[in-house]
Amino acid sequence: MRRFLKSLSNLRKAGQILRSAQNSVNRSNADASNRMLRNTLDRPALRSIYSWQSTLRARVQQASNDRRNTLTRSLGVNANVVPRTTVISPHHQVSFDNKKVYIPWDEGITSSYHNIWLRDSCQCSSCFHPITKQRLVDTFSIPTFIRPESAEALDGGLKITWANDGHESFYPWDWLHLHSYQPVLEKHLSFRRELWSRDDVQENPPMVEFSTVMGSDMGVAEWTSKIKLYGFCFVDNVPVNPDNTEKLVNRISFARQTHYGGFWDFTSDLASNDTAYTDIALGLHTDGTYFTEPPGLQMLHLLHHNGSGGESVLADGFKAARILREEAPEHYKTLSRIRIPAHSAGNEDVCIRPASSSPILNHDELTGALIQVRWNNDDRSTMDRWQGGDSDVDVINFYEAIRKWHEIITRPEMEYWFKLQPGCALIFDNWRILHGRSAFDGERRVCGAYINMDDFDSKMRLTNLGREAALKYL
Repeated sequence: MRRFLKSLSNLRKAGQILRSAQNSVNRSNADASNRMLRNTLDRPALRSIYSWQSTLRARVQQASNDRRNTLTRSLGVNANVVPRTTVISPHHQVSFDNKKVYIPWDEGITSSYHNIWLRDSCQCSSCFHPITKQRLVDTFSIPTFIRPESAEALDGGLKITWANDGHESFYPWDWLHLHSYQPVLEKHLSFRRELWSRDDVQENPPMVEFSTVMGSDMGVAEWTSKIKLYGFCFVDNVPVNPDNTEKLVNRISFARQTHYGGFWDFTSDLASNDTAYTDIALGLHTDGTYFTEPPGLQMLHLLHHNGSGGESVLADGFKAARILREEAPEHYKTLSRIRIPAHSAGNEDVCIRPASSSPILNHDELTGALIQVRWNNDDRSTMDRWQGGDSDVDVINFYEAIRKWHEIITRPEMEYWFKLQPGCALIFDNWRILHGRSAFDGERRVCGAYINMDDFDSKMRLTNLGREAALKYL
């Protein structure tokens, strides 16, 4: 505090000196004024001020980093993919040739970027719309062998003047580091997942308060990060009515419209000809395997039940897939390869099939990571196309693989059983979490909705990372 007060006193003193000097400037010519300023300024005072400002900036930056690290640890965001400050090497120079530009980083690695890629990726307002965030550059007018006229390393980034038309492009250092592809220097943005078995979540399942989610974007950030981390989350103290449940859904996004409607409010009356609208038991499954893109998330809120039974069950499909890969790798390959047709055709006016059938286990084509479990044995269509293999072998392998899959997901240690209660809504990732329900009697009323995965991911990124950080990955 004493250092701060001393710096504040010095700041006031410097202000008085500067004002006095400015008055002198107004009465003298420019050269005399400059000499007076140089001779009059209290250099120790200014050094103290600048030192204090530098210290303050460092503390603010450290506080920002601490907050970010705390946030990433608590919300499950991968801290190592959050954009960070990057600097180029002070001992080497940016260079270019007819093909590429070369950036030497302080970490001892040099990235190379093709000239045509850099020109096509120009971030200026005439090439990349500052509001819509859409590309404006005419990609097809860029010469194949474009080259820079000059490449200049500035404090904040790289400035390039292009030889063909004199256009100037500017690329921030952190943007160049983030999007380096020769070599790849940073991981793509991803959120951590915690794979679980029954005992991991039974006593302390992920949960947030309705008022927290409805009250702020930080509440939505906590909610969405828990959904991503565990694949599901409860929301407690939800008013027991459809209106407030729909408002809760809308904190993430609008409800997805399907042949079941948008926001549902249903009982076991077969209003739709689907087993979900009955009182019979439902085995573990994911919804919408018959859609080209299955629903991303599903929310369920029990409003009323005056009978017995109706317990719900969840299982982590990603955990089950890991176990399958460890115990029976050949079965894992089978369920990642063989495509399964599916349909929804219970209603007279509905006969839905996906544009292309998919395997049970779907992976990212670039990284190989598992991104989706797609399993509903009840909705499986007739399998009479065994593409790319020997049907004599594939038929037997398929049935052996799904038998092993079913055995894993129904192990007691995999199944998390609970009973939905009015006022406590459940939301889960339908691309990861398998769900089911025991048979029941009595009247049971449930409301809920589907949410598209892309809309959920958008809300999760923006609320957890902030718009500025999220946009760096575009």
